[in-house]
Amino acid sequence: MRHTPEHITELAENEIFCFGSNTHGIHGSGAALHAWKYFGAIRGVGEGLFGNSYAFPTLNADSRGGLVLEKRSHEELAESVRAFFQVASYNPGMVFLLTRVGCGLAGYSEDYMKSLFIGSPPNVVKPEGW
Repeated sequence: MRHTPEHITELAENEIFCFGSNTHGIHGSGAALHAWKYFGAIRGVGEGLFGNSYAFPTLNADSRGGLVLEKRSHEELAESVRAFFQVASYNPGMVFLLTRVGCGLAGYSEDYMKSLFIGSPPNVVKPEGW
């Protein structure tokens, strides 16, 4: 079984880098910054397929009184998972390389995030252990 590599520096033409983002699409650090620099993520867009990247929002960004990032609710995450699964299902010729979204800056446990992606379409490649 194939797993998402720990460090992705290149993508095949049909591969998509799936990274954790925030709802404002700031893409300022970690995998999000990498997606913006190398794989076509668009600043200002916090969810969806752009270039060879897919932004998966794990944090809500609120600009009142300065930028505040807050964890998204279970319902918000579940809705984003449904949207991601739909995009993957509609694009069976693409391979979606899911990273450990939500497990870094957002601070969700790996077990929790892993549980959200059970039943993913067959063209979604997940990190080892997911």
